[in-house]
Amino acid sequence: MLSPAVLKSLRGLVGADRVLTDREDLVCYSFDATAGLRPHLPGAVVTPAAREQVVEVLKLCHRHRVPVYPRGSGTNLSGGTVPLAGGIVLSLLDLNRIVEIDPDNLTATVEPGVILQTLNDAVARHGLIYPPDPGTVATCTVGGSAAECSGGLRGLKYGVSKHYIMGLEVVLADGAVVRVGGKTVKNVTGYDLTKLFVGSEGTLGIFTELTLRLIPAPEARRSMVVAFDSLDQAGGVITGIIRSGVIPATLEIMDALTIRTVEAYARVDLPVGAEAVLLIEVDGLREAVERETATVERICRSGGAAELRVAGDDRERDRLWAARRAALPALARVKPTTILEDATVPRSRVPEMLSALQRIAREHSLTIGTFGHAGDGNLHPTILTDARDADEMRRVEAAVDEIFRVALDLGGTLSGEHGIGAAKQRYLTWELGEEGVELHRRIKQALDPLGILNPGKVVGT
Repeated sequence: MLSPAVLKSLRGLVGADRVLTDREDLVCYSFDATAGLRPHLPGAVVTPAAREQVVEVLKLCHRHRVPVYPRGSGTNLSGGTVPLAGGIVLSLLDLNRIVEIDPDNLTATVEPGVILQTLNDAVARHGLIYPPDPGTVATCTVGGSAAECSGGLRGLKYGVSKHYIMGLEVVLADGAVVRVGGKTVKNVTGYDLTKLFVGSEGTLGIFTELTLRLIPAPEARRSMVVAFDSLDQAGGVITGIIRSGVIPATLEIMDALTIRTVEAYARVDLPVGAEAVLLIEVDGLREAVERETATVERICRSGGAAELRVAGDDRERDRLWAARRAALPALARVKPTTILEDATVPRSRVPEMLSALQRIAREHSLTIGTFGHAGDGNLHPTILTDARDADEMRRVEAAVDEIFRVALDLGGTLSGEHGIGAAKQRYLTWELGEEGVELHRRIKQALDPLGILNPGKVVGT
């Protein structure tokens, strides 16, 4: 519980209307998009309107050792914004200005509460794009996306958030403000603190301004849907496309369960009899796109494609990608609880991982639908369950353990883009070892010695 003195001070810093304490408001901030985690009520929700207010709130919380949980839209999938230790949720949604779009330097400078789609719409008027493209692009914030280092559908060709964040303004745990990085393409002054903060999940500092790298929008693009009668065929085609020298902007996969579920939900004419579907898009100069499309078609057909359909226009293309973005909401309708994981393996091991997921589902008597970014090996096995069924949830936990063990055994990682948060801490030593986890703790201790920033996340308290 927050003391009356702390609440009074918070209201004095940001205004009484920006400090929420009614239970019905607190409940809304007690969970995020992660399923399977128990909600935790914060003591208050504070919504600053300017950087200066963030600074003063951090100073106050540091003095009184009040936990601070930074939050954007709450779309993260690892429990990253759940206020485990009470304290305050610091909502950054009202810091939502696009400060500058600089076409000459191919940058945009924004506050953390800017919605990613809003940024995309603004830079499109200059013929530019911001490549990170998470599935929640229409609702997630730039700050939250940076804090989780999200990637999304274009990760294969264009990379993830850390490749496009050039500079940050960060408020540290004690209220000190630092600027790291900037607009210059080359910058090797000191440690690369920008990369350290990106993906730190709000545990090292709070972003109040971000300088983003933009790139010219591709001149042309072609999308296709390709159906296969087996996962092995789809996996072979994935390897064949990359080996050919073609790097698609997007190379996504859906398994049979996901295909049928999405088609029932969205009615986008997916091949429901297929065991696997690849959704592929190539982009770039018009001549290159035509050449690469022909190459991809040839590889798909020689690899055993049962059906191949190229989108004839932008409307058909948009329907195709709407189908992919509908994967999670479609699967979430099947059962009351949806456990979405984030297992990533080298792309050449995708067929083995997909086969392992089917085996795990059978052995634990669970329903698992899998979709994801096949081109970069980032799969999203989605367990459809019911949190009210204690026996089934025990089997879910055992299955999740096995999923991550298999991913690591295949040379993969615990997370490609969802982060660690509160959900995956118990697996950290599997990948990093005790020494690696201790190094993380030492970094956390150096920047947040009182442990007030998002406590309980990544490396615990």
